[in-house]
This record gives sequence, C-alpha cells and structure tokens, in this order.
Amino acid sequence: MKLPAVNAPEINTQYGWLNTDKSYSIKDFRGKILLLDFWTFGCINCQHIIPDLKKLEQEYAKELVVVGVHSAKFESEKTNTNIRKAILKFGVEHPVVNDADYKVWQEYGVKAWPTVVLISPDGKVVGQHAGEGVYKPVKQNIELLLKQYDDKINREPIVFKLEKSKEANTFLKFPSKMVNDEAGNIWFADSGNNRVLKINSDGKVLEIIGKGSEGFGDGDFSSATFYEPHGLALKGNTLYIADTKNNSIRKADLTTKKVETVAGDGEMGYYFFNDKWDVPVKPNSPWDLLIDGEVMYIANAGNHQVLKMDLATNKVTRFAGTGREALANGSLKESAFNQPSGLTKIGDILYVADSEASAVRAIDLKKQTVATPLGKGLFDFGDKDGDVDGALLQHCVGVTAKDGKIYIADTYNGKIKTLDLKNERVSTLVAGLNEPNDILFIDNQMWISDTNNHQLVKVDLKNSEKKVVEVSL
Repeated sequence: MKLPAVNAPEINTQYGWLNTDKSYSIKDFRGKILLLDFWTFGCINCQHIIPDLKKLEQEYAKELVVVGVHSAKFESEKTNTNIRKAILKFGVEHPVVNDADYKVWQEYGVKAWPTVVLISPDGKVVGQHAGEGVYKPVKQNIELLLKQYDDKINREPIVFKLEKSKEANTFLKFPSKMVNDEAGNIWFADSGNNRVLKINSDGKVLEIIGKGSEGFGDGDFSSATFYEPHGLALKGNTLYIADTKNNSIRKADLTTKKVETVAGDGEMGYYFFNDKWDVPVKPNSPWDLLIDGEVMYIANAGNHQVLKMDLATNKVTRFAGTGREALANGSLKESAFNQPSGLTKIGDILYVADSEASAVRAIDLKKQTVATPLGKGLFDFGDKDGDVDGALLQHCVGVTAKDGKIYIADTYNGKIKTLDLKNERVSTLVAGLNEPNDILFIDNQMWISDTNNHQLVKVDLKNSEKKVVEVSL
C-alpha cells in the first residue's frame, strides 16, 4: 500500500457533498488520518468493502476520517439523488463527495473500483489499495501513522450530520426479487428491512419471515435474521432465500415456519479459472435463484459467476464463469460474467441479467455453452431500443421469460424492456420507475419491484394501466 509521500490533491467538487450538511476541502482534515474510498454504487465489489470501512471507523473513531469519493461508472450513478439513495440503502456512515466528472479520480491516479487512498495528518498521500480486502492493509498503515505522528494527531472526533431517509416511514424499503405460489400469492424480499414477505394479490401481508433487523441467525420466522436478502425460489413448502450480504443460501420451511442456513457461513467465497470445480464452494453475494428440477442455479454476483446447488444434498458448486469480470462467451469454464443478478429460463436456455455489462447472457444447458443475445461489454451502455445489434441497456438486474420474450428490469434506465428473441428486437414496455429489480407475471398482471420507490407496481397487460400495490398488514 506504501507510496512516495506527495501532497494530497483537492477533493472538493462542483457536484457537491452528500451525507453531510457542508462541503469540505482537503485542508479541513489536517490533523486526522484520512481515508478516501473511491467507489460507484452499482459495483458489488465496492459494496463488499463497506463493512471493512465501518470496522475501521469504529476502531479509530478519534483519529480516522473516511470520505467516500463517488466516481460514477453509469450515467444514472452520477446524480446526487441516486447517490443519496445508495448511501441510505447500504448504510454508509461518512461524507461522500460526488466526483461525477472523474476529476478527483484522475488527480489521485485511480484506475479501478474500489480503490482506497490513505492520507497522513499533514496532508500527504501515503498509500493506495485497489480491490477488496482493505481492512488489514489499511489497519497496518494506520498503526504506522499513529506511531509516526502521535502528538500531531487531532483526536477530537469530527461529527458529521448524516443523511436521514425521507422514506423512513414507508412500510417497504428497497423491495427486490419476487416469486409466486400456486395460489397466486407473492413472496418478495423486502431487502432494506432484512425480511421476506408474503402478500396476496391485493397487497395484504399474509406472512413475514425475519425479525427485520440485520443479522445472520436461524430460527423461527419471527426471530430469524437476514442481511439484505434478494433472490427467492419456491419448491413445494420450501422457500429458498439468497441472503445476499450474508453470502449464504437460507431455507424457510413453510410448514414448520423455521429458517435454516443450507449454504455459506457469512464469508465471501473466491475461486477463479480452474480452481475448485466440482467441489463445494461458498456463495458470494448471491443475487437471484432459479430452480430447475433438483438443481437450483445461483446468480453469484460477488464473484461474477453462476453456481448450482444440488437440492438433495445442499452442495453448491461452480457452474459457469471463470470469475474474471468480463463479457466472454464459449464453454462454461471459458465464459466470463459481469455481476450476474437475475435468472430466468426458456426450454434448455438459462438467461442471465449480467448487470455490469448491461447485457443478457444465454447459457445453453444441453450444449454447455454461453452466448450473448444482447450486450457488448463492461462500458457499452445507454438507453436505446431497436435491433439487438444497436440496442443498449443500463445496468439491468432482472430478467423474466414469457411467451418467447425476455422481460428485462433495465434498472438504471428505470424501465421494463422486452427482448423479442424471434425478431431480435428490444422495446420499452414500462417507463418512469426507479431502479426496478424484478418482474413477475400472474394471469394478466405484470408485477414489478419498483425498488428505489419502495413499492410494488402491477401493470394490467390488457390496457397497460399501472397501479401501485398498497402493501399493508
């Protein structure tokens, strides 16, 4: 992490600050050890280091200040409104400056998300670390700085006025993935409230799974805890839950009303290229689930792969992807994904919402190959309908199949789009949403999780009428 000490460039920008009530310049933090976190909110790897940052903030509350520098990848990530939503969603507890034009990023020579930069109490850049696993190297360097500067450190804590959610009183918070049962009831992940709800078609809550507080505890429905659950899959009287930030798969027995962990232990699993095929692996930010017979596929967003779970043994193994973040087709072991976040299936083809590439991928389960019917690469994104060769999405998170079409939650464009597989065309079906995460069809109704509006919406397929579902006890 060590770098030659140089004067720290300015961090104040024309786009403003969030999670605080004032602007800051680099000189305002003289006397403190300053850690800059360069991030963009859709990046799963950036989300992974938030617990490390919180731990450092707690351990060095008097000596350390953390400042987030939000250098957006996608256009939708550049607005203060959307950054503010992400701050609240992920529980960021330090000031964030909007670096929408990459000026601060360039001044500090940053080349990847996430990257942290350490600045000494006298305003010198003394270290930089790219990627995850920041806790240990940063802690080691903080300890060195504490010894070096000792009596020159200002140990009076700086108190920041953090953002408070204007939606604090909404019943739902960041609802995510959905699945329905044979009776037409809907189960969905109320991810911001760390719980799973079952509602009827009118929005009445029929069941709550989870205490509602952040945690990783098994038990009955009223005491079990989750940490930002997303994907769901239903088989008989068993509901499988992708407990995303706990890096685990949980199983809810709908008869006994008990929750148990069937895969993962809270730690993120990492495996790349030829490593750990055909042996049990740990999930890493699992985002969506799909059951096909006795196998459950897992969109393993955190390690850019698709996993599979044997439902008879609960054994989770690698299925597709090298672990490299890239858009690469070919055999299952040659292919590469970009934060897969949604799954659906037509016949022998498993379709994947490959969010960071703004792409839809197709895994042929018989041929054991991966193709890309829509999308071009990590930095090819936009909002354009038409032939698949020219159409563009922006960080799509959900896919659902119906009548030979793929319905896409084009998340950062706030739209639901369709990919007509036969005619190879993309068209917009619903607009005006705020980061939709999933789509579900029940009879003539299309259900949408309008995630950042903290609501579910249903659209009548006959007349396109859109209605907010009033979810209540």
